[in-house]
Amino acid sequence: MTLLQTLQAVVVGVLVVTGTFFLLIGTIGLLRLPNVYNRLHATSKATTLGAASLFLAGFVYFGPRGAGLISLVGIVFLFLTAPTGAHMISRSAQKIGVPFVEGVSWPVPDDGDEQGETD
Repeated sequence: MTLLQTLQAVVVGVLVVTGTFFLLIGTIGLLRLPNVYNRLHATSKATTLGAASLFLAGFVYFGPRGAGLISLVGIVFLFLTAPTGAHMISRSAQKIGVPFVEGVSWPVPDDGDEQGETD
């Protein structure tokens, strides 16, 4: 095994461990947090980082062609769709009246427009 292959294996290992850690944290947040808004926060951020780390590990392992290129496209797709999906779910929850945890409310805009309030 050459030095380059050893370095590649170490980088892939670190990225897989990092991705697994973030996915585990997102999963724990999904199971443990009290409502849809908190669960969205935990899952959208942590799982995006976790999945991106795993895709990046695939790119480092396979190289810039074939499956490695697909991994890069997966990262771009993930960063475009995950925040949009989380925002859509959050707005849908607000529109159907899912309550916040006690003591939390929607931020009021500076101009005093109460449009974002659900109470």
